[in-house]
Amino acid sequence: MALTTERAAERTAERTAAERPAERPAAERPAGRAPERPTGRRDTDGMAVASFVCGLLGLLVLNIFLGPLAIVLAGLALWRGTGRSGRALLGLGLGVADLVVLGVLVSMDGTVSWGLAG
Repeated sequence: MALTTERAAERTAERTAAERPAERPAAERPAGRAPERPTGRRDTDGMAVASFVCGLLGLLVLNIFLGPLAIVLAGLALWRGTGRSGRALLGLGLGVADLVVLGVLVSMDGTVSWGLAG
């Protein structure tokens, strides 16, 4: 009985060691840096959502800053292969729309700033 539990424990230890991702030995890692972690889909999905939110908010306020930010975030998310490409494309479109709205409102006022109150 004790022999079978020892074998089961050895097999479990072997399986967990085989399932772990291979890390570079400490000698190969640069000094003072944490182990590298791959950029996951979660990061790019967050960029796509942030792009959409910035583009949407940029239609109302601070479109000179939020529009280009939405364009850059959408471009990065699409370039890295996000799972939410539709949201990134919406963010890209809204970022461009922010800049178009800014251009139209500035040309109507003849100034560099604009406001909803007129």
